[in-house]
Amino acid sequence: MYQLIAWYATLFFVFLIALAFSFVYGESRKLREYGPIQEKGYKIRKFYFLALIAVMGFASSLTLSRLPYHAQHAKAESNAKVVDVTGYQFAWDLSDENFSVGEPVEFRVTSKDVTHGFGLYDPDLELISQTQTMPEYTNALTVTFDKPGTYKIMCLEYCSTGHHLMIKDIVVKPKGGK
Repeated sequence: MYQLIAWYATLFFVFLIALAFSFVYGESRKLREYGPIQEKGYKIRKFYFLALIAVMGFASSLTLSRLPYHAQHAKAESNAKVVDVTGYQFAWDLSDENFSVGEPVEFRVTSKDVTHGFGLYDPDLELISQTQTMPEYTNALTVTFDKPGTYKIMCLEYCSTGHHLMIKDIVVKPKGGK
């Protein structure tokens, strides 16, 4: 819904800008004194600026009223299976490696040594989610697997000479299957 409103608002304001340019172009072709034209231009610019402030204020109030986003997601993800993930040179350690399609999983990711990047790839090796993995800090990442197969966890942050070995395969089973 917001995207559609933004699209129409953008079209409307592009039309207004085109109209203003057309007006200025049309007035500049007439041989007149520059002062009155400049005065009209300042009035149009003032009106356009105030209208822009009003629209942006309205859009901000609509979107900012939904903050904090985290509180909305916390309710939806409260039934997620929690899996603790620890990254270290050059492997991933997961507290649970049993996953099923349709099951929300909250990965709580941290590191034992250096900064890593936790990248979760689907069976087609497309990145589906990622977060930073840092020592003494835990990032939470919630994923619901939508298809069975072998997923890969790869490090996205260069962490030393064995970085390319930091890959973990996880198998996601069909819903209710083995």
